[in-house]
Amino acid sequence: MTRLATPHPDDRADVAADVLLEVERLRVALGDVRPVDGIDLTLRTGETFALLGESGCGKSMTALALMRLLPDGGRITGGSVRFHGEELLSLSEASMRSVRGGRVGMIFQEPSTSLNPVMTVSAQIGEVLAVHRGLRGAAARGECRRLLEAVGIPDPAERLDAYPFQLSGGMKQRVMIAMALAGEPELLIADEPTTALDVTIQAQVLALLAELQAGRGMGMLLITHDLGVVARMAHRVAVMYAGELVECGRRADFFANPLHPYSRKLFAALPVDSLRGSDLETLRGSVPRLDRHFRGCRFVERCPQAFARCQQEAPGWHRVDDQQVRCHLYEGPREPTPHESQQAATNAARVGGSDRMLLQVEQLRVHFPIRKGLLKRTVGHVRAVDGVDLTLASGRTLALVGESGCGKTTVGKALLRLVEPTGGSVRFDGVALVELSPAQMKAQRRGLQMVFQDPFASLNPRMHVGQIIEEGMAALGVGADGAGRRQAIAALLERVGLSADMAQRYPHAFSGGQRQRVAIARALAVSPKLLVCDEPTSALDVSVQAQILNLLRELQRELGLAYLFITHNLAVVDYLADDVAVMYLGRIVESGPADAVLGRTAHPYTRALLDAVPRIEAPPSDGGSIGGELPSPIRPPAGCHFHPRCPYAEPRCRTTYPDVRELAPGHRVRCHFPLG
Repeated sequence: MTRLATPHPDDRADVAADVLLEVERLRVALGDVRPVDGIDLTLRTGETFALLGESGCGKSMTALALMRLLPDGGRITGGSVRFHGEELLSLSEASMRSVRGGRVGMIFQEPSTSLNPVMTVSAQIGEVLAVHRGLRGAAARGECRRLLEAVGIPDPAERLDAYPFQLSGGMKQRVMIAMALAGEPELLIADEPTTALDVTIQAQVLALLAELQAGRGMGMLLITHDLGVVARMAHRVAVMYAGELVECGRRADFFANPLHPYSRKLFAALPVDSLRGSDLETLRGSVPRLDRHFRGCRFVERCPQAFARCQQEAPGWHRVDDQQVRCHLYEGPREPTPHESQQAATNAARVGGSDRMLLQVEQLRVHFPIRKGLLKRTVGHVRAVDGVDLTLASGRTLALVGESGCGKTTVGKALLRLVEPTGGSVRFDGVALVELSPAQMKAQRRGLQMVFQDPFASLNPRMHVGQIIEEGMAALGVGADGAGRRQAIAALLERVGLSADMAQRYPHAFSGGQRQRVAIARALAVSPKLLVCDEPTSALDVSVQAQILNLLRELQRELGLAYLFITHNLAVVDYLADDVAVMYLGRIVESGPADAVLGRTAHPYTRALLDAVPRIEAPPSDGGSIGGELPSPIRPPAGCHFHPRCPYAEPRCRTTYPDVRELAPGHRVRCHFPLG
């Protein structure tokens, strides 16, 4: 198989010709499961090679195999891994330790579980420095500080003795990068390095990785399911499905003309503003079990273009110009026409909802007290929500957007009185919720329900799905008896795309997308008028995300539901929302119709969020990007809270918080100098 390399179009780094890593026919087994089943790839010095695919396709297991860090029961059953020509699979474990963390570094997907919670930042980085560079004591501490400064951590000297729980998600990810760079690696393996990060922090981390790669000439194996990240970072792309590669080529060729039906489906599932009002394309089914013998193509059960041969014979590699694809469609007369870009011919108008105002929030405040001392006296407050105004009509979707820590989730929980508001008013369907007693509030909960970000954490693992859904129905008096409720549960499961017999399964038996469907079914079981959706697609692959978004739109059309959609994903907002409210440090800084807020952006923070989104059409602009992280809500900055990060700040911004300006009907902004 011929492999090609080309510089990224932005020319941020020249790709050298010498081969850094060669992988041939790599196979991994976990008992009877074969998560990696014959992988070939070549990576050159200074190049970023992106490995793209859904969860469960074998991407992360490939990375762990390269580092020889397989979980218990895992073994490499065949193949070759050569680093600078040296066979890594034949090295002793002692010899491999000198490679791992030194010449080859790795950034793991979840820093919260990868960092040792009982060791300080300096101690964890110091371990790498001692093993791979022989640095200890003052020399090691000085190098730790230099590394933290290099990865953009503010006040690095103060962070040396911090523990992971004292750091934000973005800072923990930067510490992981500093640890990976401490051994001065020639190859960096980055496994979903930005999956859990806000768009602004993600943009900073990606820019940092690109800058460090260019300065050090590192090779990078980037593992991701995010097409926007691939477009921003990669020189070459390989698409992985069910343990094997199905497409490989240069980044520009891949984005201009994806060849494999699976690759095309991934692009078609992306939410974009041109598809407002129409359903996203989805991949039926899921990645097949990898403990089975595959006679034909592994994608055949989900492929819309499959024919008889696909069932009987595994496809080989075929070259189309400078790309390669594993698909029978590219043989002889069955070769398809070149890929056509997605059209917006079905771009119907979105459901406009009604004019009846369902939710009215005025000056909502949630301040959490800070207590210290033996008597636990209140010495301050965390101003999580600090005067929020929102309105939402029946049948419409209001997107609440902002970085982690800005107070979005607290707003959602305060509406349902899952946390008690400190002040302000919340009127739902004409009822003042804040003034209700607990018993009165219980009666209102049928109308408001919440879909949480992590369905696995919000579903009781000791109850099967039928019991989970029925629990809420019984508590709120929905359904006359158990038999009636069970019949309703069966219909609900079918309604959200699951089968009725799944009611007897436990949450661990479902995929991430299926668990989110269960969470939606539980919320719908009591016939609500408003769903508060807290990042319901943030942890999902793009294909599963498309299924959930289609389901939410369909339910809204049929049931007239209103959604408060809490997210930091601007692509989802662009596709789904009727109205948008942008939140920063407990306050709304811009709000209005989606077309106005996203198309005629007035606040610099909103512009920065939009500029930070990795897009597949072109490399992102850095013109409006912001640095740093969200300030503490304990001590918010004086004046406009955004001024320390704002590229347009004037002296007035540092002293006076801006009043609300109405730029057009419904389009409001809090900024002294709105963008033109």
